[in-house]
Amino acid sequence: MKKEVKYTVKGEEWDKAKDKAFNKLNKTHKVDGFRKGKASRSIFEKKFPGEIVMEAANNLIDKKYDEIINDKEIIPVVEPKVNITKIDDEGLEATFTIVTEPEVKLGDYKDLPIKKDTVRVTKDEIKTRIDNLLKDYAELVVKEDGKVEDGDIAVIDFEGFKDDVAFDGGKGENYSLEIGSNSFIPGFEDGVKGMKKGESKDLKLTFPKDYGVADLAGADVVFKVAVNEIKKKVIPELDKDFFDDLGMDGVTDKDSLEAKIKEEIKSEKERSADNKYIDDLLNAAVENMTCDIDDEIIEAEAKNMYNDVVQRMNMQGLTEEVYLQYADTTKEDIIEHMKPEALKRLQNSYLLNAIIEKEKIEVAEEEAKKEIEDMAKTYNMTVEDVEKSIGGINAMLYDLKVRRAIDIMKGSK
Repeated sequence: MKKEVKYTVKGEEWDKAKDKAFNKLNKTHKVDGFRKGKASRSIFEKKFPGEIVMEAANNLIDKKYDEIINDKEIIPVVEPKVNITKIDDEGLEATFTIVTEPEVKLGDYKDLPIKKDTVRVTKDEIKTRIDNLLKDYAELVVKEDGKVEDGDIAVIDFEGFKDDVAFDGGKGENYSLEIGSNSFIPGFEDGVKGMKKGESKDLKLTFPKDYGVADLAGADVVFKVAVNEIKKKVIPELDKDFFDDLGMDGVTDKDSLEAKIKEEIKSEKERSADNKYIDDLLNAAVENMTCDIDDEIIEAEAKNMYNDVVQRMNMQGLTEEVYLQYADTTKEDIIEHMKPEALKRLQNSYLLNAIIEKEKIEVAEEEAKKEIEDMAKTYNMTVEDVEKSIGGINAMLYDLKVRRAIDIMKGSK
């Protein structure tokens, strides 16, 4: 919702504001022939026309802005905008546009015709998970004879040339290349396949047209490759030695491993199904409610989302400038693309807050403290560190209220 606050200053109040502005500016501005603070008002105004009224206006608008921000009757959601409609020696007229929380009218949010997906685990899923587990425990054995094959690790030296000139980033020594990983440009791994230990070969290849380096995109190149060593992955057997190495509680044979894997997959699918169920419930309830969210609020939320992304990148050692350059985009474009997700987040938030208010959901502080203590034990952290990571006990209180609201939507207590 938007509210406008008209602000008019004239007469004695305006005169005092101009006097105060002149006294301040006269001490900082140099007027030829006078020391700072000694020029007369009329001479100062000739030297700096309009500056006194602008300074007076800025001071009064800042004061009014603080009053609006601290007004408990009108709570801005985003920074208020000010439009000066008149400013001269006679007075000041301005309009503050204040965006407040939208009005939410709940529709149906209980007994919605939404069903949770049924979870089932297939034998193929169990087999695939176990096969991948065996690959993780595979042993690399040097192949003294034979050629490079799919799945092998080829230890190679390589160097790339474009027009007989070596290019940056195209050289490596004793590089372990897994055949089938597709970690090099198309054709490279196929060219290495079939080579023997000690063999050298020239690979004539073409970089993809959409390759990230402009000088190499679509370019014909030659890679000089030498195979230093070939290693083969030896998949372990499902025997006692493997189960001992695995160290999985209660797993001593194939049957118990399959049972454990089935339990893990089912738990993962249950979490995924529950998340989808909640998302479907929220989407349906949002469709049923009325809530007109101003564009300024969506814009602010998208900017917050962007800042969160930048903060996470900074923690990983990646700067905003490098990321934007690598992604070949702009901050404004990313924020624009984030707006649909920002709108969804806001709609869900306003929905849940309205349900919390309507259902009069309350959570005791002791319950929040216990939840934090349980988290501390689970993640082997101190209570203080948990509180810091989640944003304090008030954040936990709110989170528990949201959980209660979602339980009500599910039809559970």
